[in-house]
Amino acid sequence: MEILKYSEINLKETIKRSEQDVNNVLDTVSEIIENVRLNKDQAIREYSEKFDGVLIEDFKVSQDEIKQAYETLDDNLLVALKNAAANIEKFHKKQIPSEWNMEVTPGVVAGQIVRPINIAGCYIPGGRAAYPSSILMTVIPAKIAGVSKVVCVTPPQKDGKILDAILVAADIAGADEIYKVGGAQAIAALAYGTESVPQVEKIVGPGNIFVTAAKKLVYGQVDIEFPAGPSEVLILADDTANPEFLATDILAQAEHDPNASCFLVTDSEELAIKTNDFVKQLTEDAPRREIIEESLSKSGKIIITNTFDEAIHVTNEYAPEHLIISTKDDDDTLSHVNNAGSIFLGAYSPVAAGDYGSGTNHVLPTGGGAKMYSGLSTEAFIKKPTVQRITKEGLKQLSETSVPIAEYEGFYAHANSFKKRLL
Repeated sequence: MEILKYSEINLKETIKRSEQDVNNVLDTVSEIIENVRLNKDQAIREYSEKFDGVLIEDFKVSQDEIKQAYETLDDNLLVALKNAAANIEKFHKKQIPSEWNMEVTPGVVAGQIVRPINIAGCYIPGGRAAYPSSILMTVIPAKIAGVSKVVCVTPPQKDGKILDAILVAADIAGADEIYKVGGAQAIAALAYGTESVPQVEKIVGPGNIFVTAAKKLVYGQVDIEFPAGPSEVLILADDTANPEFLATDILAQAEHDPNASCFLVTDSEELAIKTNDFVKQLTEDAPRREIIEESLSKSGKIIITNTFDEAIHVTNEYAPEHLIISTKDDDDTLSHVNNAGSIFLGAYSPVAAGDYGSGTNHVLPTGGGAKMYSGLSTEAFIKKPTVQRITKEGLKQLSETSVPIAEYEGFYAHANSFKKRLL
């Protein structure tokens, strides 16, 4: 990893990610979306043959396929998926907002109610690896929110099947339907509907540059959670941190993707050097060594600051998807952090815990999006309409505020809707 001194860098340039240049594929993706919008199943069938190398006749996964997946799945993995699902469900149930009302002024009662969206689509990647965990993270919050139909899409394998773990995870999570379609064509199918794939109201879940571009292009036709890019971690640490532990977290992010970003920010030069040494040692025997080496050579950086306040400033400017805090007083450090997708406190809280089993969600904003967005949650599938009930006396009081403003803005019918009721 590249070791840099904070006093010698241009921070804005240094913290740039390996950005997915969506603009380079917009024309291609736009063409795919339009084709699917017009030609529906025929188009996604052609794209599946072209991009996935398989001709799919029936996109919908059958109950027999799900049953067979249970029969062949490793028992230990099955137990692990069920345990993870239980923790994710427990955590996300706490995120359901409350309904409330209040008397704003005498005779005017206003409040908020909670309603789920009707149908949601969950995209599950199938490129470099299989991600049954992503199904749990997207489907479970939707079902807890009360979404009546949750549809999953995921690319088929060369044999036209979906991996057993994906099917079982979808079933455990409560997915209502699963379809064998991936890429930009899957996003288009969810956005506009086809003869096979139902049209949804919101699309969530991570994907490659083509999926990201497609989600951006269909936004407005449907809702999306937030744009997402390559995975990233920033470790904020002082001289009390364990450098070997930190190195394992760096490799855990780097093995995701050659474009993953891994940062260590510390005021301890000794910790920086020791952590880097462990990174080199652990990389030697890593099963995904080539991916790790490419990731770290492109976007692996250690920044040494003069003070810990500078380290916190770097962290907030970076706004990481995943933030590990390993300091003498983690809670005090946390109190100064404003921007992060998911935060892991202390020596025994690796990011991988959040990826799989701690219950928090791993669908998170990247590329600095944590300055504006939170991670996927139950609330992502919920609408919160406002409600008001006004008495005649309450309306009379409000008219003194509302009528002058309405008339000033030229909306005389607005004003008249008050006046007629008060005659």
